[in-house]
Formats: sequence, C-alpha cells, structure tokens
Amino acid sequence: MSSTDAAGPTLEAAAPRVTMTEAITIKLRTPAKLRNLELLLLLVAIGITGAAVALVQLGAIGELDLTIIGYGAGLGMLALGMHVVLRITAPDADPFILPIIVTLNGLGVAMIYRLDLAEGYVGWEMAGVRQMVWTAIAMVIALAVLLIVRNHRVLARYRYVAMLVGIALLLLPMLPGIGQTINGARLWIQVGPFSFQPGEIGKIALAVFFAGYLMTARESLSMVGRTFLGMRLPRGRDLGPILVVWVAAMAVLVFQRDLGTSLLYFGLFLVMIYVATGRLSWVLLGLTLFLGGALIAAQTLGYVNNRFAAWLGAFEQQNYDAIGGSYQLVQGMFGLADGGLIGTGLGQGRPDIVPLAESDFIVASLGEELGLVGLFAILGLYLLFVARGFRIGFNGTDDFGRLLAVGLAFVVALQVFIVIGGVTRVIPLTGLTTPFLAAGGSALVANWIIAALLLRLSDTVRHQPRLVVTDDE
Repeated sequence: MSSTDAAGPTLEAAAPRVTMTEAITIKLRTPAKLRNLELLLLLVAIGITGAAVALVQLGAIGELDLTIIGYGAGLGMLALGMHVVLRITAPDADPFILPIIVTLNGLGVAMIYRLDLAEGYVGWEMAGVRQMVWTAIAMVIALAVLLIVRNHRVLARYRYVAMLVGIALLLLPMLPGIGQTINGARLWIQVGPFSFQPGEIGKIALAVFFAGYLMTARESLSMVGRTFLGMRLPRGRDLGPILVVWVAAMAVLVFQRDLGTSLLYFGLFLVMIYVATGRLSWVLLGLTLFLGGALIAAQTLGYVNNRFAAWLGAFEQQNYDAIGGSYQLVQGMFGLADGGLIGTGLGQGRPDIVPLAESDFIVASLGEELGLVGLFAILGLYLLFVARGFRIGFNGTDDFGRLLAVGLAFVVALQVFIVIGGVTRVIPLTGLTTPFLAAGGSALVANWIIAALLLRLSDTVRHQPRLVVTDDE
C-alpha cells in the first residue's frame, strides 16, 4: 500500500517521508533533546535567581546572608525535581515553560526580599521568606497536577462541574464572615490566620468550562446568523452565553469593586469564543458591551470614577492628595524614570517609598533597579511564555485542548497587559498582580497550575503522529 492510500495526500504533502527505523529513532531522540535543553535552561534560570538574591544582599546590606541563599537553593532543588518528573511523566513537554517561570518567580522573590531589607523586616516577618514558602507550595501543587492529569481531555467531561466551581469561587468573597475587603476590593476570604483569593483558582475553572462549552457549541455560534456590513452577526438565541458572562463580569465590578478581575474574566471569554468561531463580530459585540458597562459604572460608581480621574489627571493636585488617588501611580512612575536605561542596581534604589511595591507595583520596583533593559528582558520572558502557550494551542489536535491552551496563555498575557498598562498609565490602574513576580500566595499557586496544564497539553500535542511512515525497509 502506498503512503497516499494509507494517509491521504494532505498528510503526505505536509510531512516528510521516512522509514520505520528513522521514525523510531526520531521518536526516541526528540524527548531526550527536549529535556536536556530544559535542564540547561533551568540551570541558567537558577543561576540568575541566585545571582539576583546575592546582588540584593550586597547592594542593600553589604554582605551575604547564607540562610536566605540556602532557602533559594532549596527551591532550585525543587525545580530540578520537577524537571525529573517531567522526564518521566511528560517527556515531550515544552522545554521553555519551566525555565521561564522559574526565572520570573526567582526575580520576584529577590525583589520582594529586597523590599523587606529596606523596611528592616527579619525572620518570618519578611514577605520574601513567605513568598519562598508559597513558591514551594505552588510547585508541589503543580507537580500534583502533572501526576493526576495524564490526559487533558478528561477535563472536558467535567466542564459543568468546572463552571459550578468557578462561580462558587467567584462568589465566596461575598459571603459574610469569611469575605474580606482589602484596599477597597472584596476579593479575599479569611479563614483563621490565612487569607486566600479564590478568584485566582476560579479563572482556571472558568477557562476549562469555556473550552468545554465552546467545543460543543462552536458550530451554532460560527455558522448561523445574518450578514451585516460584511460581518455575520449572531442570532438572538446565541447571545445567551456572552450575556451571562457579561453580567457576571459587571457583578464583579459592582459588588467586588474590582475592574481588573472583571476585565480578565470577560476578556478570557471573548478571546476563546473568537478562537472557537473565527468571527470578529463576537469580539466587537463583547467589547461594546464591556466598554458600555464600564462607562456607565464610571458615571454611577464613585470608586470607578476615582480610578478614571486618577488615571486621566494623575499629576493634578486634587487627585494626587485624594485618598485612593494617584499618589501611588505617580511615585511608581518617578521610580521608573529614576531607573533610566540600565537601572540603579539591585539593592541601590528606593522602591520601598512606593505603596504596595511588593505586589501591585513590583514592576515599577524592578524597573527602577534593573532599568528599561531589565524590564524589557522580563517582558521578553512573558512574551515567550505566551507565545509557547499559543503554539501549543494552535498545534493541538482536538478542539478542547486548543481552546484551553489559548485561554490559559491569554490569561497570563492579559494580566501582564493590565498590570503594566496600569503602572505605566496606559490604562486605569487595577488591583491585579503580575504573574509569578508579585507577592501573593493564591496568585502564585494559580499561575503554577496554569504552567503545569500547559506542560501537560504540550506533551499531548507532541505525542500526536506528525510523520508519514513507509515500509521501504
């Protein structure tokens, strides 16, 4: 039988002809090469993190604290352990994702620790030490995800369970007794001495639900509708899902007082529905709905109006001095300006004078001490992470996997845009945290879970046959 009869002309044209022996050899060598590349990059990432912590200590206190460096070495060993697990359970996984997030996470820990030194904190008072503990917890949970989720398609069976879990996590902060308001936003729950932001995990559950729902509804959402001005508009009966998600996003904005989270949830759904249907009309409709709702909120809700006023008139005296005004934004911009092109050097700047420098404004802190060059390097890492996530999605062989990978990668991309856009005054400031960099246990756990799911998805994609095998030998 010829290869054309066995695989069809399309597959033959897209893939090279190899013998069975060559195919087996390529299959055996490729995973080893991927994991060896990952190991090399991971060692570089660990070295960058260790050097950053050492430079922070030398710059801020003039000596090395081997205890903190020892904690960092422990995290490095845990990262190497994750690499070993990938060699065994996901040998074809993407080799760039783990080194990228280890680098970002390590730089975040170094800067948070640097701010602790500026404030004079010691021991367990230090947010940097707590961030190391949360990093270890997040990595262990990511390992559990890799070991439990051996086939991502299993998640599609639980899409409605994921929907219920996502909605429940979204509503938890509204419950009296455990809900907690911090900095004007009601996004946290308090259980004893521990606080947690359930919406961070909720965004992953909603991404699973959106992928599962759009996998089954894509045909009716993309094929049916009337054409107007060259665009196919959806039917009235198909508007239900986007209206439900819009109402949920507006509820977050109104009741939880958080513009960034509202934009994140709605943006996630818009991107996934566009990838599923390929119809620009859905995006235009969604943007019109969200912008309309946000403008109405800006006119009727005081805290939203204050955010817009602080954004548009950051340097006006009345906004600068107002409670919750533009003081934080302006201080962060001054810090970025002080960093210049190459920065003041780790441990040499004054990022501690910016409120919430370890969380909301950690980008400004890093920009001050690493400069524009260092900030561009960090943005390059995010760009590579998102690009690898999109590549995993576009190379997927099933609709659910494609949608899930693109959705998870876009969550990270949108968060980075919202945070850095707010810090640099491109958009109004929101309360989202920078993925992997900012202080906060719940966000760190959620982002490591996203990375683990992308690693699992990439392994599944590479396991699909890409070669035409002949029986010439």
